[in-house]
Amino acid sequence: MIEPGSHSEANAPAPGSARRGARVTAVTSGKGGVGKTFVAANLAAALARRGERVLVLDADLGLANLDVLLNLAARTTLHDVFTGRATLAQALQPAPGGFTVLLAGSGLIEYSRMTPEVRDKLLALVEQVRPQFDHVLLDTGAGISDVVLFTVSLADEVVVVATPEPTSLADAYATVKVLVSTQSARPMRLLVNQTQRLGEGRSVCQQLQSVVDRFVNPPRETPVRLVCLGEVPLDIAVRESVQRRELLMEAQPGSAAAVALGTVAGRLLTP
Repeated sequence: MIEPGSHSEANAPAPGSARRGARVTAVTSGKGGVGKTFVAANLAAALARRGERVLVLDADLGLANLDVLLNLAARTTLHDVFTGRATLAQALQPAPGGFTVLLAGSGLIEYSRMTPEVRDKLLALVEQVRPQFDHVLLDTGAGISDVVLFTVSLADEVVVVATPEPTSLADAYATVKVLVSTQSARPMRLLVNQTQRLGEGRSVCQQLQSVVDRFVNPPRETPVRLVCLGEVPLDIAVRESVQRRELLMEAQPGSAAAVALGTVAGRLLTP
């Protein structure tokens, strides 16, 4: 049984203020190794700096690693909530950077596929955290498994993280194609990570849009338009922060990658 609750007064709205439903953003990718979890965590910190109450839900249900990135102990996880061993309030915990996390277990074979039971519990959980936050980031698994696709379907908007590498671009296209062909229309944004020159992210967005226009849009009444959310440059500071298990936005806020992520966070707040 999932129970609603707020884990800290810091994340609660001011007395008498009206709660509004959180904007839910799925952060996903076609392949692993593109920095999806790194992006989700640091975007959360950047949004928190702008006064947003933010939750990052580790929705990579079987291969979670948000706890590793943030150097947190996963004592109470999403699995504990699903099995009734803990309440939602007990599972929510503060993270460095001023946001909240709901960690998932790792190596749990029962979450390798989306069962009706897990589907219902995940849907209920997302609906219950909405009133408690301004922004919920779903850090999905990589690829187009049924678990990933269902998780993405719960979001109001989708951010696809890719790198300029050809394999990443091919997988990003496959992800976009599957999402637009199987799910309802929503804002589809592309964030290009690890760029090596200024403007490379926009070039990548244009390449993907041209492929979508050629192979996905012709039979559609409403064409799919990819919004270029921004680019994050290849930056040694990123590697250093990941190795130290520190948030880049906290450890090196003036680095090129951190500044870029701050800009991206501002764009996420734009309707």
